[in-house]
Amino acid sequence: MTELAALEDPRIREVNERHGDDHGVNLSMLRALAKRLKTQQELARQLWETADSTAKLLAILICRPKAFERDELDVMLRGARTPKVHDWLVNYVVKKNPHSEELRLAWFADPDPVVASAGWALTTERVARKPEGLDLAGLLDVIEVEMRDVPARLQWAMNHCLAQIGIEHAEHRARAIGIGERLEVLKDYPTPAGCTSPFAPTWINEMVRRQHDR
Repeated sequence: MTELAALEDPRIREVNERHGDDHGVNLSMLRALAKRLKTQQELARQLWETADSTAKLLAILICRPKAFERDELDVMLRGARTPKVHDWLVNYVVKKNPHSEELRLAWFADPDPVVASAGWALTTERVARKPEGLDLAGLLDVIEVEMRDVPARLQWAMNHCLAQIGIEHAEHRARAIGIGERLEVLKDYPTPAGCTSPFAPTWINEMVRRQHDR
């Protein structure tokens, strides 16, 4: 914890706080520390128990994702309230855990929109990698009805799922683009030059174009 405190940079914290995060450590430096520590599951658990977001991020980098029990991950997810910790936990730990599908189903319709956003993120992963058994038309039904009015974190996750369905599944592409055009979610999101807009119709068309150009 002393070493993490020494890495704190007020300028980085200021930038991160604009996005809802409460840490001020350069992530490259944090990854370097994790590489030196290597995998240490018990230390990861101790770091996670702190109230410090930087410690939680380090815990994610040095843990063994498959070592966590289902209920343990559920408690961790519900305690991960800042965007970076939440995203890293889902992408670096839960997706690699044998209980990921069970947790996806449990979180998907959770009344807490932050928890539900994790369920949608795991669903988006399945849309891309293992769509067998998913009701893609049903997902589009839910997105069409709910996405415009849900809180921002959940909206972002649902929008990603919408785009992924359109990108990966040609039979649903026209409908996915149509939903995006009607709802206009993230249509005016500021997008840096050279980056793809998160507006679903633009995102879908750009990724499909790249696939065809390969």
